[in-house]
Amino acid sequence: MIEKQTRKYSKKEIYQILHPWVVKWFNNNFKSFSESQKYALPNIQRKENTLISSPTGSGKTLTAFLSIISELTTLAENEQLEDKVYCIYISPLKALDNDIEKNLEKPLSEIEKISGRKLGIRKAVRTGDTTQYQRTKMLKNPPHILITTPESLSILLCAPKFREKLKDVKYVIIDEIHSLAENKRGVHLSLSLERLQNLAGRYTRIGLSATVHPLEKIAQFLVGFDYGKLRPCKIVDVNYLKKLDMKVLTPVEDIISSDPNETNTAMYNLLDELISKHKTTLIFTNTRSGTESVSFNLKKRFNDKYNDDNVMAHHSSLSKELRLEAENKLKKGELKVVVSSTSLELGIDIGYIDLVVLLSSPKSVSRALQRIGRSGHRLHDKSKGRLIVVDRDDLVECSLILKNALEGRIDEINIPTNCLDVLSQHIYGMAIESKWDIDNAFYLIKGSYCFKDLSENDYFSVLSYLAGEYTRLEDRYVYAKIWVDYEQNMFGKRGKLARMLYSTNIGTIPDRSSAVVKWKDQIVGRVEEDFMEKLRKGDTFVLGGRIYRFNYARGMVVNVTPSSGPPTIPSWFSEQLPLAFDLAVSIQRFRSIMEGKFKYGRSKEEILDFIHEYLYVDYNSANSIYNYFREQYLYAQIPSLKNLLIEFYTGFGNRKFIVFHTLFGRRVNDALSRAVAYIIARKYHRDVMISVSDNGFYLSSEGKIGGMESFSELTSENLEEILVKAIDKTETLAGRFRHCAGRSLMILRRYKGKEKSVSKQQVKGKILLSFIKEIDKNFSILKEARREVMEDYMDLKNAKKVLELIEDGKMEINQIDTKIPSPFAFNLVAQSYLDVLKYEERMEFIKRMHQAIINEISTKK
Repeated sequence: MIEKQTRKYSKKEIYQILHPWVVKWFNNNFKSFSESQKYALPNIQRKENTLISSPTGSGKTLTAFLSIISELTTLAENEQLEDKVYCIYISPLKALDNDIEKNLEKPLSEIEKISGRKLGIRKAVRTGDTTQYQRTKMLKNPPHILITTPESLSILLCAPKFREKLKDVKYVIIDEIHSLAENKRGVHLSLSLERLQNLAGRYTRIGLSATVHPLEKIAQFLVGFDYGKLRPCKIVDVNYLKKLDMKVLTPVEDIISSDPNETNTAMYNLLDELISKHKTTLIFTNTRSGTESVSFNLKKRFNDKYNDDNVMAHHSSLSKELRLEAENKLKKGELKVVVSSTSLELGIDIGYIDLVVLLSSPKSVSRALQRIGRSGHRLHDKSKGRLIVVDRDDLVECSLILKNALEGRIDEINIPTNCLDVLSQHIYGMAIESKWDIDNAFYLIKGSYCFKDLSENDYFSVLSYLAGEYTRLEDRYVYAKIWVDYEQNMFGKRGKLARMLYSTNIGTIPDRSSAVVKWKDQIVGRVEEDFMEKLRKGDTFVLGGRIYRFNYARGMVVNVTPSSGPPTIPSWFSEQLPLAFDLAVSIQRFRSIMEGKFKYGRSKEEILDFIHEYLYVDYNSANSIYNYFREQYLYAQIPSLKNLLIEFYTGFGNRKFIVFHTLFGRRVNDALSRAVAYIIARKYHRDVMISVSDNGFYLSSEGKIGGMESFSELTSENLEEILVKAIDKTETLAGRFRHCAGRSLMILRRYKGKEKSVSKQQVKGKILLSFIKEIDKNFSILKEARREVMEDYMDLKNAKKVLELIEDGKMEINQIDTKIPSPFAFNLVAQSYLDVLKYEERMEFIKRMHQAIINEISTKK
């Protein structure tokens, strides 16, 4: 049973359950208990599973550890502390692990000093970076608190000697659980927790989470099931006890009519003004290139204030040394500004930050709160955040993020389920541990939230693959990894190298690289693998200032030919964060309200007052939103949750465009657009250009498109079937299959000390994919690759919801013809043209198009 903790305990009640030495240490360091501690400490002391949700810097890590330290202190005092692991702390980041070890040093050493004796409570970090010497040392003197990562835990479960030290684990703490739950690392961890429970018996599970929704789902992920029955869990939710000071700022009065240089200068002046008023500012951009640009421009424009000593960038493409330097300087208070892409979102210790600035939309409420929560890192401080926008679509998004954040409406988290590649890896790990009864293993696996609905068919198909029952796979060097005896209902490991193969190929994060782009035999540049995955035959993109047409990819080599016309894939596309579906729906609702205001003739003052009050935005922002919506209303129609607007227009060179105003996020639009394009190709034997954004998608061709007819063939019932066919020959499926084949150990990334390059993995992946399609189109790992594309990369579930809205008559389809793309369509259509223009030319182009729309509106009056 999952239930919210409603009772708050007094200081006296908490003191009664803690060891006196721990109480004395606490009083020496803190004035009072934090809110999360008042709710959660007695639960943990009673060994009740507990999920603690509160912002960064609210004391939740100490909440998790305090009762455990108290128990270990009691055991040490009574000389009952044994050489075994009592508590496992798991986090997604090695840096966070190292922070925790340092942060535990202070209470453990000071409590020992208070006791006046040697307590000997040990803690240690075990990750991929741990040396062989340190590992050997841990076997002789195991840490009582083991600090590790999800991948290292699953290796330890198969290590015969260290496994013995885990047999009496009493507590497991999972930090940043929300960031693990939404991807395959979380799926992997959820099975490791079930395997640990099988080894150690019932232990107390403690989850530490930032602001997510719904917490009940994260609690289920944390605790799992016992033979179909949900294990109990208490939820401690103190998210809104830390005050939020959050605003959307527009540097100019009207975004679209301002000169581009004026807007850019105003944005940097606003940034400088905010930075100057604060001690340390953390700026988030959404891309690595944006991070570099902002840090460079701050130093260039204000060289008397900012330099390499007080401004640094932090993103995943920088070396580990540079990232560590930025983190350490932050902790010491030596930086005035740090600019990050997404790499500082999670809770590594970066010292005190009093302002977070988000440049452009973070695309979800939960991400905005996570980022802004990095400020005010002392217990009773406000979290202070400013969202700066210079684009009208971004402005609308950020305004709705602000509204939803202040009103406590968070996007729903998506937890992947039934991932058969992860399941394959764990079954292999279980077989290495010992022989298993097939039914018992099935029940253990179904204890994980991520596999609670696993079917017997899928389970046996994975066993069949691992047991080598697809004998033809041996022709492609894929061999059996386990044996299965169906008569005895047992399975176990095969081969002497099983443990080595498992421990060197474990995990869910795929190896990634960049691909060489070639025209004939000439190398024209490189693109990231993420970008390559998105390419379909005929797509055009910019590289080195020139436009190329994608023909095919072999391994990590992309074959192209020079092309003309606007590119269909923007160069920054692979870095872009997708808009959350729940946020998209709230924008659509706002659109409906705004349409009603214009329809019923409300005055400008009334509408501006409404925007200001409804969205909590300043005058500049309200004015820009008003003008944007007014132009769309007067020129075309306002699309919304009730009105799916489809816009037909003819562009340069008599090229026809159909714009679908489906503001449901890029993942939904990717699913819908690919399905429509597939139907068009099947019906009319013609490929069409597709361009996708969060706000919709367009189809484009020089001849008849048939887009409306093809879209009308889509239903919530047939969408999945059509998508399976649509993605079958794409680079997206090929790339995802290679990742799944790596996780399921069909492709060994490491063998006998040698690493297989990403290029060789890619080639082998494509060969295997073709081969498997011939053997069995429902092969478990191919099925998983399709699921990953449609459910994790795209958003099949919510794409079906959109089609259901149409089928139920809740959303009408309306068609319009336009001479110029409508204001809401403009960013979508222009994104491809803008890649070939310099910044000044882009902004000039946008202004000219806007002026043309204003002229059209005035001729209509």
